[in-house]
Amino acid sequence: MARDSDDTTPLTTRAELIEWFAAGEKPRERFAIGTEHEKIPFYAADRRPVPYAGEAGIGALLEGLGRETGWEPITDRGAVIGLAASEGGAISIEPGGQFELSGAALPDVHATAAELATHLDAVKRVADPMGIKFLTLGMSPKWRRDETPVMPKSRYKIMAGYMPKVGSLGLDMMLRTATVQVNLDFRSEDDMARKMRASLALQPVATALFANSPFTDGRPNGFLSRRSEIWRDTDGDRTGMLPFAFESGFGYEAYADWLLDMPMYFVKRGDTYHDVSGASFRDLMEGRLPQLPGERATMSDWVNHASTAFPEVRLKRFLEMRGADVGDPDMIAAQAAFWVGLLYDEGALDAALDLVKGWTASQREAARATAPRLGLATPIAKRTLGEVAAEALAIARSGLKARARRDANGHDETGYLQPLEMIVAAGRTRGQDWLDAYESRWESSVDPAFSECVF
Repeated sequence: MARDSDDTTPLTTRAELIEWFAAGEKPRERFAIGTEHEKIPFYAADRRPVPYAGEAGIGALLEGLGRETGWEPITDRGAVIGLAASEGGAISIEPGGQFELSGAALPDVHATAAELATHLDAVKRVADPMGIKFLTLGMSPKWRRDETPVMPKSRYKIMAGYMPKVGSLGLDMMLRTATVQVNLDFRSEDDMARKMRASLALQPVATALFANSPFTDGRPNGFLSRRSEIWRDTDGDRTGMLPFAFESGFGYEAYADWLLDMPMYFVKRGDTYHDVSGASFRDLMEGRLPQLPGERATMSDWVNHASTAFPEVRLKRFLEMRGADVGDPDMIAAQAAFWVGLLYDEGALDAALDLVKGWTASQREAARATAPRLGLATPIAKRTLGEVAAEALAIARSGLKARARRDANGHDETGYLQPLEMIVAAGRTRGQDWLDAYESRWESSVDPAFSECVF
């Protein structure tokens, strides 16, 4: 998550909220790809989590990476909490120290893979002398929640106080999970709605394909993607499959109204985060917020509020795919290729919508609820997600072929789908492979993950 907005433009009408989404529209030739991935740090010597403070802490790692890259520091009450690049992109830390790259807007998956490789090389040069490595798993496999360090970000303190009021697993989400997402553009309100529906319906497929978080507290947790399951009991007001997106007439207005109904976390004024958790954005617009009487909404309040919604697909001035566990670099690139192939070619998007058109809201929700446990074996409309995934990958491959974006060696983007095609062919996710290792050569210990599941 990059730095919070500081745009002080006053907001006075509901129409301005809707127009903010519309301002994200781009012509097709300007469509870009943004990837974000989180990775959980640990000390290689003893497999302990990495705290913020100290000569080999997260703060020192950020400062060292800033010197390495020349990126500018992002601070919160004097603490370095991230880095920002002048050409786009940022590095930030999640509540439990998860190290996140928010990539720049790039033209193709080749550039995305190259950006990731450059980032990992820079991090390695700084982290290795500090004894720090990073897991390629979607959840920390060993440490309890109370053993996980907490980062010094003001908004996280507010969220941590609110989460237990609205769900039982929100703190686990904040402190112990790691995801990868791809951010994609739209050219019109109708294009946004079509992409939203296709990607929401197929998000359980992504959850199954990328399932990679089968361990918690040093043992199997009963899921292939515990990270995904955790989101189901985090905060029902701001998560989920957005059934209203499938209703006739869905567009920016319906999404804005959903956000207006979603309780707030904070209001940021200058460098201060005011805890208004549970309050109404409508009250802020009207100057009736009980915690800040007379204070009225600004554009930054709306942007920040939108960033605290966590549905399976999130709308900002682009669409964010949010259903996948993080994995190794090949899986991170594969996630970008999967969604680009499905959504950026018109014929592929038509085929993706046709693939899911008969699914009911209850079927979509049932798949979302079951995929974290059963993965590709999850039933959906008399089929399995594995069968759907095979078709979706074929559609994505056709979409990438039609894009015909080639690297310096003449290769198109379809090669990045190979890890997913291998998973579907085998009928086995990475999470299942790690569970098998745990039962066999790992000898019922998760400690080998700290050498095998590492960037």
